[in-house]
Amino acid sequence: MTNETTARRALACLDLTDLGDSTSQEETSRLIARGQTAFGPVAAICIWPQFVSGAAQRLRGSHIHLATVINFPAGGEDIERAVDDVREALRDGADEIDLVLPWRALRRGDHQLARAMVEAVAGCLPKDCKLKVIIESGELDDPALIDAASRIAIAAGAHFIKTSTGKTPVSTTLAAARVMLTAIRDSGRPVGFKASGGIRSLEDAKLYLDLADEIMGPDWARPETFRFGASGLLDALLAALRDGGGA
Repeated sequence: MTNETTARRALACLDLTDLGDSTSQEETSRLIARGQTAFGPVAAICIWPQFVSGAAQRLRGSHIHLATVINFPAGGEDIERAVDDVREALRDGADEIDLVLPWRALRRGDHQLARAMVEAVAGCLPKDCKLKVIIESGELDDPALIDAASRIAIAAGAHFIKTSTGKTPVSTTLAAARVMLTAIRDSGRPVGFKASGGIRSLEDAKLYLDLADEIMGPDWARPETFRFGASGLLDALLAALRDGGGA
């Protein structure tokens, strides 16, 4: 696979993200503009809930999805609060929800609470809204816990399972991605995978695309089934595409 081919694949699968502590509506507008590139649009932008309403107006008529985060980044255990926040985000115009699994409950052995939150959120989504469940793999220091979190999220109704919030010391790793992709493959369900946190270069993107090709097959990783959550990756992809000979 050439650098240009890798860059085109990754760009189409990119959730261009701004979850900085000091972001603003103006910066969200700039993010939307950046996502509409000369080489095609990114898959989605991912932003804080308070900016969803304004972003929805700016994205009207585009091919870019609008994702927001819920129960983020802490991964708390208040199911009712998570559901209320999801409903508000949907009213504001979000069509993808990135939900942090209550991973501390899972780590202490309470699988039912983790499952219940995903089921409750999945149950309030319209048919065309995607649910990406963040398992916070860097805080699950045993591969068996990563596997359990993945399988719980899949069984409870996740459309994607996502590695990380990007707010912990350890974000996405290839080892965690392998466990998660294997869980998806073994489930037999049409569930996608999102790698998020620390992916900044074309070389990083290629490693995850190659892993998906290995485990899921060469035609599997596409925007409907595979995403990168990143803020800095876009510039690297655009540079590779420009070097590859233009749009």
